[in-house]
Amino acid sequence: MTLLLVDAPSLYFRAYFGIPESAARAPDGTPVNAVRGFLDFLSTLIKMRDPDRMVCALDADWRPAWRVALLPSYKAHRLADGGPPGAEIVPDTLVPQIPLILDVLAAIGIPAVDAPGYEADDVLGTLATTQPGPVEVASGDRDLFQLVDDAKPVRLLYCGRGVAKLEDCDDAAVRAKYGVPAAAYADFAALRGDPSDGLPGVPGVGEKTAARLVTRYGDLAGILAALDDPKAGFAAGLRAKLDAARDYLAVAPKVVEVARDIDLPPLEPALPRSPQDPDRLLALAEKWALAGPARRLVDALASRG
Repeated sequence: MTLLLVDAPSLYFRAYFGIPESAARAPDGTPVNAVRGFLDFLSTLIKMRDPDRMVCALDADWRPAWRVALLPSYKAHRLADGGPPGAEIVPDTLVPQIPLILDVLAAIGIPAVDAPGYEADDVLGTLATTQPGPVEVASGDRDLFQLVDDAKPVRLLYCGRGVAKLEDCDDAAVRAKYGVPAAAYADFAALRGDPSDGLPGVPGVGEKTAARLVTRYGDLAGILAALDDPKAGFAAGLRAKLDAARDYLAVAPKVVEVARDIDLPPLEPALPRSPQDPDRLLALAEKWALAGPARRLVDALASRG
């Protein structure tokens, strides 16, 4: 009874930039490239992974105030100039496609879930933790490597190179990719930094040094404790870099770690074998020129094992 959790913003942004607007328009000329691509991503995932349950996670707050309070640089480079306070840079022609994606999901019967004050990552983290396994998480967000758990199990279907070329990652895959276990990924990312999230990292500490530190001292708390031990074996330069970054390292892991216990509305994740509202789906497909993607998604549902 596999639960497939989909990072919807990660995939619809990828769909938007992967399909030219000129190649996917409704009869009135409105671009629907993100919708078409997203629906085809879902069809591919269903055919490849054959899940029994599915939930799409959404951003209620793409840049939560509690994360910004800890680290003001968090996603600051993605703030829209001249827009409403806190607004994200989102292409004008993508914005109206998001409600349409939600309309199609509702017609199919795939729940889309968010939580006030939290990102899609936090919804995914909570569902991966609280829902029965096995769980698979489809996303192009590296932060979600921290959810990988062989015991449950939870796997990350990493879509960094696209859904068709996803990487099916267990703990061994995370270790092979980054040199640290999945459980240590948040501490590793805090040390290394991540420009895409405005996470500066420790200056002068790259990926290999971060992995070596985590491997040697276990976690960030162990690293910071060792800084106070003259016999810990730090090179003088590295000790100075880490010592200068103490304030940052005290808050960065809290920013990187996904929430796992937020309140979510009741949901029914069972994946239907046919659309819950076929008339609504047909009307949407006709109005927005989505007949092909809608048919492929319906066929993927019907062909599950």
